Amino acid sequence: MSLSNLSPFPGSKKKEKRVGRGPGSGHGKTACKGHKGQKARAGGGVPPWFEGGQMPILRRLPKRGFKNPFKIEYAVLNVGDLAKKFSDGAEVSPEILRQAKILKGTPKPLKILGDGEIKIALKVKCHAISKSAREKIEAAGGTVEIISR
Repeated sequence: MSLSNLSPFPGSKKKEKRVGRGPGSGHGKTACKGHKGQKARAGGGVPPWFEGGQMPILRRLPKRGFKNPFKIEYAVLNVGDLAKKFSDGAEVSPEILRQAKILKGTPKPLKILGDGEIKIALKVKCHAISKSAREKIEAAGGTVEIISR
């Protein structure tokens, strides 16, 4: 056996349908397109979503909801998490959190939330903070600085 005597299995290859090549071919004259009409014309036909002129399904169904293009998505962190990860007097900022692999993924503004307890004084720099988180950090002797986006 060599490359020169290889051939496909019998019946695995079909002859191409050659349309519009005369009456003897069986596919002549109208070239399998029938008589006249939009689908018989060159470039004719309708898109798959066309519903014969009736109101399309996408326009019949009710639309729901609203997506605010100006919404700010924050990377959130709780004060309880800060207490576990940092020691007394440490500085906490988005850059430091990213280096410590606490914040991952695409960079987003940082917001500190008030879940958990904190007993150590931290210098926190963030883009936003909840009222309860600010109270807990300041009650523990820490400071909060809001940085701009």
